[in-house]
Amino acid sequence: MLNYKLELDFALEQDQKDELSAFRNKFHIPKDKKGNELIYMTGNSLGLQPKTTKAYINQELEDWANLGVEGHTEAKNPWLKYHEFLTESMANIVGAKPIEVVVMNTLTANLHFMMVSFYKPTKTRYKILIEADSFPSDKYAIESQLRHHGFDDKEGVILWKARQGEELTNYDDLETIFEAHGNEIALVMIGGINYYTGQYFDLKRITKLGHKHGCLVGFDCAHGAGNVELNLHDSGADFAVWCTYKYLNSGPGSLAGCFVHERHAYNKSLNRFTGWWSHNKQTRFRMRDEFDQLPGAEGWQLSNPPILSMAAIKASLDMFQEVGMKKLVKKSKNLTGYFEFSINELNNEHIKIITPKNPEERGCQLSIQVKNADKLLHHKLTEAGIISDWREPDVIRCAPVPLYNSFQDVYHMVNKLKAILNE
Repeated sequence: MLNYKLELDFALEQDQKDELSAFRNKFHIPKDKKGNELIYMTGNSLGLQPKTTKAYINQELEDWANLGVEGHTEAKNPWLKYHEFLTESMANIVGAKPIEVVVMNTLTANLHFMMVSFYKPTKTRYKILIEADSFPSDKYAIESQLRHHGFDDKEGVILWKARQGEELTNYDDLETIFEAHGNEIALVMIGGINYYTGQYFDLKRITKLGHKHGCLVGFDCAHGAGNVELNLHDSGADFAVWCTYKYLNSGPGSLAGCFVHERHAYNKSLNRFTGWWSHNKQTRFRMRDEFDQLPGAEGWQLSNPPILSMAAIKASLDMFQEVGMKKLVKKSKNLTGYFEFSINELNNEHIKIITPKNPEERGCQLSIQVKNADKLLHHKLTEAGIISDWREPDVIRCAPVPLYNSFQDVYHMVNKLKAILNE
């Protein structure tokens, strides 16, 4: 661990030593009206645009203009198999085998498709376990699945809650829930990293516990993919889903990722929705053949993918492939560690970090709880040139992303926060 100092010289020194510092110049950094770079701390919400993205998309626009439909086979990156160009690098990012990963659809759509296959309710085992403060879309999705199967959408949800007066959930409480209700739970569906607190859950421990009690287990890794080493294959989870527009920098509303463990790869008896893109590639265009399902995660595809969105994903994934998750996580721990140290150095009784102190239990995001605050504080930070993220009732989420944030960003952000708090 570095010997941190809340000094500009220290921040400058760390940036000079940073082997990933050059990657900042490969992103478009938002600027104010005077042309000054803003301090961007919301990669946990929308990642910045790589400077190569335009060229990647333009390549497909050019091929579409020049080739028309022939671009499916004759484009520089043939469109028919474009999703395959993303598979290996995405698998490396989430710690999976290529057969276990596909880029398709959007996040909540993928969650629903996974629940079609892995939520198998019976009259006695139909409940879904989720963390109490899960991302709203996850909660809405599981409630709608319960209603779809004819169950009460409140009675069918079991919440893993933090203890009174605490923000973080406790594994002892999770074990207690399973002991009491394990035989009623059909599916465990947890956010890999909680969007609000930034708590990174032990995916392997949760999966092992769920499987012990006969439950299927899935994770929403929207805040984990590209942020932490998820090790999805080793976790043993049945499935996982994630978006690509946060830490994977693919642009607003871009496509999502999906993981299905290889033990399910050749199980054709699993219930699922299907479409022609999950059909055998060799006979897909014969059109009149009976459905012949692809093995692995590809077998959950429905439609031919939007190439322009995939081009933006490819631009970012190529950069991730160049850097590798281990280097990113190493810098992330140092950068967020410096952020944590700097916030604590303010010694202000009105602010508290609710994200776990243990670097192994978080990604780069810190959630800063501000006592007796409202959104006015967030507005003042914005006016001071800091792009952060406010979550009701009293939390500012900040994520110094290792690909494009610097130690200087952290230093200046904390000093501006200090000045606002002292007003």
